[in-house]
Amino acid sequence: MLKQGLSQKLSAKLSPQQIQLMKLLQIPTATLDQRIKEELEANPALDEGEEETDESFEAKRSDDEDGAEDTERKEAEESSEDFELDEYINEYIEDDPSSYKLKANHYSADDEDKTMPVVVTYTFHEYLEEQLGLLDLDPKMETIGKQIIGSINEDGYLTRDTLALIDDLVFSHNVAAKEDEINELIKRIQKFDPPGVGAKDLQECLALQLQYKLDNRKELKLEEDVPSIKLAIKVIQEYFNEFSKKHYQKLQRQLGITEDQLKSANAEILKLNPKPASGHSGGSSSSSQYIIPDFIIVNREGELDLSLNNRNAPDLRINDTYKDMLKSYKDKAKGKRDKRQKEAVMFIKQKIDSAKWFIDAIVQRQQTMYMTMYSIMRYQKDYLLTGDQKKLKPMILKDIADVTGLDISTVSRVANSKFVQTEFGTKRLKDFFSESLQTKDGEEVSTLEVKKILTDIIEAENKKKPYSDEKLKNILREKGYNIARRTVAKYREQLNVPVARLRKEI
Repeated sequence: MLKQGLSQKLSAKLSPQQIQLMKLLQIPTATLDQRIKEELEANPALDEGEEETDESFEAKRSDDEDGAEDTERKEAEESSEDFELDEYINEYIEDDPSSYKLKANHYSADDEDKTMPVVVTYTFHEYLEEQLGLLDLDPKMETIGKQIIGSINEDGYLTRDTLALIDDLVFSHNVAAKEDEINELIKRIQKFDPPGVGAKDLQECLALQLQYKLDNRKELKLEEDVPSIKLAIKVIQEYFNEFSKKHYQKLQRQLGITEDQLKSANAEILKLNPKPASGHSGGSSSSSQYIIPDFIIVNREGELDLSLNNRNAPDLRINDTYKDMLKSYKDKAKGKRDKRQKEAVMFIKQKIDSAKWFIDAIVQRQQTMYMTMYSIMRYQKDYLLTGDQKKLKPMILKDIADVTGLDISTVSRVANSKFVQTEFGTKRLKDFFSESLQTKDGEEVSTLEVKKILTDIIEAENKKKPYSDEKLKNILREKGYNIARRTVAKYREQLNVPVARLRKEI
């Protein structure tokens, strides 16, 4: 049996404007320009350009009512809508919508609008194809060669096996290639510059580079190093597993060599490039990434001065054409306003409101970012004045949220993927946040400070007998840091430092 009833409930619901603001907060300065361009293309009421005035206004927004069944109610609604629309237009024109624009005051007027230079160069794959053209191949073999080169990744390694390349050639180029043809061409490509290119794995890559040195020892003036190079080739080809695990004593026994001989061979291997494509001036096929700081902090005789990057302040305003269209509709007598004109004006109103919401969101984004970064700057003033990482205070998102009055999630969005330019380099905002660790004296220090000391200890250790995690724990405790061995292991992994056995050197 169906029943009807009334109930009340509370629920949190975000408005479209709040959702838009949260999305804008997450966007770094490097991609903000693209987001603004997208909005300019989507909303014709939003325009880009400078105005002489810098005043903003709040326009009233009215919601359209749903249609009614009877004629009297429909007429009453139309009359009400006309009244609200006229009131909206009056306020809009009086306040001058062209003055509703974005203008930030968080940066100096002397700041220049610097354009990022574009590097013009040819890619690593184009470099290989240029060398392929020197082999004087027939059309079929040239097609096979280009397919092989296209299967070489950005590090210089061949990512497809022979059988997979045969399938690729059939499906992509309708070329039936034999396994011997492909393997022979791979060997020829592996002799291209840079040495090691086209290898299937690290072992083959290192062996190719050593063989190149051996074959070109006269041109490279390596005659004296030939015994060490030959030994290095043998180590890589026959004892790669033992070498990668740094079982040096085992290698000496199996090869019947002295420690000095192994040290010379190891020195030759350390000169090699595990990513041969990285040595090419053009780099890989992927474009270079540039860090654009969102904030700039300048030390002015002991006082820190914070500013937003001027890319945070594009000039946005409402399109003047839309103002003229509203004026023209207002000047018409009510009796001469037809339904199509009214619909057009309602569409204009919708687009103007959307443009104002977007400008409001950009302004609020600037204010929120500035407020958050200012609080971080005050909190970490000692570090920003000296650049000494040991002076970084323990700081979590809640600390900044309490100071600014913002929600923790908002602070997190600001800190995510943002950078600040200081006199000690460009830093990630995330790097300013760290948990605390208590010393023996009861003082709280940042975990970043402990990591810095841990790094210094590992760099200064005897590489023939590197410290174990237990020994590192004891050294840190002697320095006054109350820390467990598993915490040392966690920090070491976060610093990308291998275990003691893999840090060992001859």
